[in-house]
Amino acid sequence: MSDQLVTPEKPLPKCPIESRQIMDMLPHRYPFLLVDRVLSYEVAKRLTAIKNVTINEPFFVGHFPNQPVMPGVLILEALAQASGLLVQLSASSTQKDALYYLVKIDKARFTQVVKPGDQLVLEVQLLRMRMRMGQFACRALVDGVEVASAEMLCAERGPQ
Repeated sequence: MSDQLVTPEKPLPKCPIESRQIMDMLPHRYPFLLVDRVLSYEVAKRLTAIKNVTINEPFFVGHFPNQPVMPGVLILEALAQASGLLVQLSASSTQKDALYYLVKIDKARFTQVVKPGDQLVLEVQLLRMRMRMGQFACRALVDGVEVASAEMLCAERGPQ
């Protein structure tokens, strides 16, 4: 991918973007696909998505029995996946197969627990794209209250 994201060559998907379309853009699958729906986005700028947190999540079996809490690292992973969706929605059709890896997390902060029944709203903003790396400002909210935030750096996978 070039240093700048480019305007996609074909029509952009309309919101909401549902799980089947999300699976076309991300390689993740159950139980590790952590974005259920994209609510809105602006190409190369920002994206808002949701993750519905249910008691059926496999991590609740051990984290923690009798007081289930979504692990913070999975909240960060959901934010990274939302960032990947923004990159995919902002890329030209020839760049859609690019795979990005999370390479750095800065300023991670958790302010409240996320429990079964919560709807996690994922907000990501592209700060800059340079040398096939994207820097993102990310935050997760429940009922309008910020529960986590971080800055993330994602990089395109090199030649195999």
